[in-house]
Amino acid sequence: MLTVGLTGNIGSGKTLVAGVFKTFDIPVFDADLEAKILLNSENIKTRLLEDFGSGIFINNEIDRKKLAEIVFNEKASLNKLNAIIHPAVRNRFGKWLEEIPKRPYLIYEAAIIFESGFYQNLDYNIMITAAEETRIKRVMARDNTTREMALIRMKNQWPEAQKCKMADFVINNVNSELMIPQILKIHNELTALSGKA
Repeated sequence: MLTVGLTGNIGSGKTLVAGVFKTFDIPVFDADLEAKILLNSENIKTRLLEDFGSGIFINNEIDRKKLAEIVFNEKASLNKLNAIIHPAVRNRFGKWLEEIPKRPYLIYEAAIIFESGFYQNLDYNIMITAAEETRIKRVMARDNTTREMALIRMKNQWPEAQKCKMADFVINNVNSELMIPQILKIHNELTALSGKA
């Protein structure tokens, strides 16, 4: 079974694209969702308390907005958070791999596959692109945040052009109707490649 990374900068439409792959009966591991779940585990909360202090907690729960303000404004803090979360997410991915049914390929969906170097562990990688202004508006609406905060989060990711050069496949998310044929083409190619693997 081939392992395929699915990534794109914030607001590019990863979740939407992953949903289309699911309609083809392709298993999708949502690394970013797993990271959010892990934030509430006692082990991770203890480590975050040690590294970031009690100011990121409200009623013994992580205040994700406060944590985001810290890590997206300070590269060292973001690296520290990633060093705590990423190994735990990869551990979950390993367990998930043992449980999923056999398919031609699976999708590992994550925001920073290239930045983290994890793309090297996958057979192929798909990059989703979208116009910057479109992505800014999506992030503001989705996260109920300011334009400034959306831009700060974007600056912590590599430029789209750099990732497109590293990707095996690129999906241009202009609108959902134009996106479906692109996804179907990649699905057919990956299914064919899995037969040769």
